[in-house]
Amino acid sequence: MPATVAFHTLGCKVNHYETEGIWQKFKDSGYERVEFDHHAEVYVINTCTVTNTGDKKSRQVIRRAIRKNPDAVVCVTGCYAQTSPGEIMEIPGVDVVVGTQERGKMIQYIEDHLEHREPINGVANIMKNRVFEEMDVPDFSDRTRASLKIQEGCNNFCTFCIIPWSRGLLRSRDPENVMTQAQQLVDAGYKEIVLTGIHTAGYGEDMKDYNFATLLRELEKNVKGLKRIRISSIEASQITDEVIEVLDQSEKIVRHLHIPLQAGSDTVLERMRRKYSTSFYKEKVDKIKNALPNLAITSDVIVGFPGETDEEFDQTISFVKEIGYSELHVFPFSKRTGTPAARMDNQVEDEVKNKRVQQLIQLSNEQALAYAKRFENEVLEVIPEESSEQDQTNQLIGYSDNYLKVKFEGTKDMIGQIVKVKLTEAGYPYNQGQFVKVMDAPTVREVSI
Repeated sequence: MPATVAFHTLGCKVNHYETEGIWQKFKDSGYERVEFDHHAEVYVINTCTVTNTGDKKSRQVIRRAIRKNPDAVVCVTGCYAQTSPGEIMEIPGVDVVVGTQERGKMIQYIEDHLEHREPINGVANIMKNRVFEEMDVPDFSDRTRASLKIQEGCNNFCTFCIIPWSRGLLRSRDPENVMTQAQQLVDAGYKEIVLTGIHTAGYGEDMKDYNFATLLRELEKNVKGLKRIRISSIEASQITDEVIEVLDQSEKIVRHLHIPLQAGSDTVLERMRRKYSTSFYKEKVDKIKNALPNLAITSDVIVGFPGETDEEFDQTISFVKEIGYSELHVFPFSKRTGTPAARMDNQVEDEVKNKRVQQLIQLSNEQALAYAKRFENEVLEVIPEESSEQDQTNQLIGYSDNYLKVKFEGTKDMIGQIVKVKLTEAGYPYNQGQFVKVMDAPTVREVSI
């Protein structure tokens, strides 16, 4: 039986979480994990398909594994595997393909392949699946913040997005399993848990008498030792009065929400099939800012959507200024084969898209700096995640609860701990800070500020 396995993950936080879940299954079966650029007997590539470029990068990584060890079992999983299994099976050297469900069968498929030496396509119709696939992740091999996947799939079918076809319809994880997993992660030493999923705050929409607000309340109440809860993303439509009330009352949910916008023009939102208007979005943001002053709001914006006029782009610029984000993720529209938007007329030229992207990134940088400046000379709680490359200065880098990236001088044993840091100089992408003290560690030295 093969002894070594190597993983490569492309794409989003959900994929990274699932790779850890798949690794746990290999670990339980006696495998040893090695780095992807090392010689391994099994390679698992967890693919992305959100853009055509994601498909291309996935194919490149698959071929890299095959070249590294032509005798290895190469197993491809994830979103690209789900939407295009035939395309992947045509790559010489691919042995097993598993989509975004039934990852528990992966090791059995590998063993079957070793016995019969025939390629195995284990991809089934995701649209028929109505059950959340449980994958236990008691700890993470490379992270100081722990993700916790609470739901799968999406029912929205935006015109630019392939994800419902790669992930299926919305399914929520059993609340008891969410609590158990969260407690495991806290017991493993994680101070912060990031709730994640494909449509994260849609949690509970497929359940009776249970919703996202209830889950948040129960996590805060039932998970002993949990210090921080972060929501990876929440749609404007999911910011209900009940959710706002929970956020307002919570002592553990951080002052940061990622609320996707995609466009600040109502006509573009309509073409995207986004199911909200700018006035609806602003009303929700105003409510939540009123309940949580100094909240950091980050967002996604797609620039150059088919038919986007100068006037529509200017509307997006004006709306972004009106909201006042702490950071934007800006993407040029990318034609994703198989989506309605890829077939739309009036595709925007790359030159125009790139110019608009730069304009919006410039605005995002200005807003990020303006938000950070609000906290100059304040003491924030930061979880250091890494030491900078300038190790001789003992610089640590981590995120505050309101998602400011802070650099400060400290020691490596602080990584993963909650540390009080005074923000001495606002900047972007990094803010400079000064160590004050480690939380929950009264014996650690303190410095006066």
